[in-house]
Amino acid sequence: MPHTTIPDFPLDRAPGCPFDPPPHYAALRAQAPLVRVRIWDGQTPWLVTRHEDQRAVLADPRFSADPSRPGFPAPTAGFKAQGREEVQALSMQDDPEHARQRRMLIGRFTVKQVTAMTPRLVQIIDDLLDRMEAAGPPTDLVAAFALPMPSLVISELLGVPQQDHALFQRAAGTLISRESTVQEFAAARTELADFLGDLIRRKDDDPGDDLLSSLVVTRMRTGELTPALLVETAMTLLVAGHETTTNQLALGTLVLLRNPDQLAVVRDSDDPARVASAVEELLRYLSITQNGLSRVATEDVEIAGQLVRAGEGVIVPNASGNRDAAAFRDPDRFDVGRPDVRGHLAFGYGTHQCLGQNLARKELQLAYPALLRRFPGLRTTLPDEDIRFKHDMIAYGVHELPVTW
Repeated sequence: MPHTTIPDFPLDRAPGCPFDPPPHYAALRAQAPLVRVRIWDGQTPWLVTRHEDQRAVLADPRFSADPSRPGFPAPTAGFKAQGREEVQALSMQDDPEHARQRRMLIGRFTVKQVTAMTPRLVQIIDDLLDRMEAAGPPTDLVAAFALPMPSLVISELLGVPQQDHALFQRAAGTLISRESTVQEFAAARTELADFLGDLIRRKDDDPGDDLLSSLVVTRMRTGELTPALLVETAMTLLVAGHETTTNQLALGTLVLLRNPDQLAVVRDSDDPARVASAVEELLRYLSITQNGLSRVATEDVEIAGQLVRAGEGVIVPNASGNRDAAAFRDPDRFDVGRPDVRGHLAFGYGTHQCLGQNLARKELQLAYPALLRRFPGLRTTLPDEDIRFKHDMIAYGVHELPVTW
């Protein structure tokens, strides 16, 4: 790709290579590590493709995550159309407000707290696998396991009633779709906000032993969180807490099924550290965030020898950084025993690094081996070319994964 052109972003994946990021990233890393791209609304933000430069941007407070700032590269029309009062959630704030909100939540997502959740996570996983086994093959792995598992986990953590899963899953799907109209996005957002607002009012009347109740009692009643901001926070946690893990679990299972030697390591190892390393490699290799991470410069900054001026947008596609040979040896090779995997950017970097990463890691570390051990003959019933991959969504994955055993 000549660096004098302005390509459209998001870039396309190569036909027949559903697990790899767009091939143009490799050429850009070598020839034009900071290049203009054209997004859906005609803006031409900078695309940062090298691992080292991506870390520099994400760690630099001169790059803002606030989408209300002029020049911010919004990923979709629906996202851009949100009003300022609707974009106060944690991931869309800069410090010090971002740090203030994060401190209110971080206690529930520490390694210690997530480790304490392990018995319940195991029970949720086993119950779903029991149902799969009882129903018998064939089945859609997404509907039977990859979607309900993280949905149940985040619902229990937040205190969302199980019977309401269909509502928030439907709304979340619309919110992360690249193809949703402004009207569809707004309707889904309103439906989810109304649902969460009602739930928060009920928890104010009758608190339970869950994260939302805790925030109502300790933060909302004291005025540290307004009801509107608590709705925003709950919405962010609910959508991010199941969509990403669902896609990672389903797509990761498909990769393992296509690599039997690597699958055997995950299935047969009794070493938690080895399984954890395999999960890190799946996170690095797949990098399911298709639209990357958006920022806008608040002052002039030099990146990769190029001056980015105040008010110019920047997009950080972590799928490119995670395939950078300067950071990972033979980066396009899938290797669950990779020794250099820990520096990946699947959860971002810097102060906005994913709040729920410890929980997501634990879910995946438990779910992959449990699934593969329960169904050692697990296999897909379709060739890759007939599987519907989520090219239409912000979070990449598969819409369905028909399997048998």
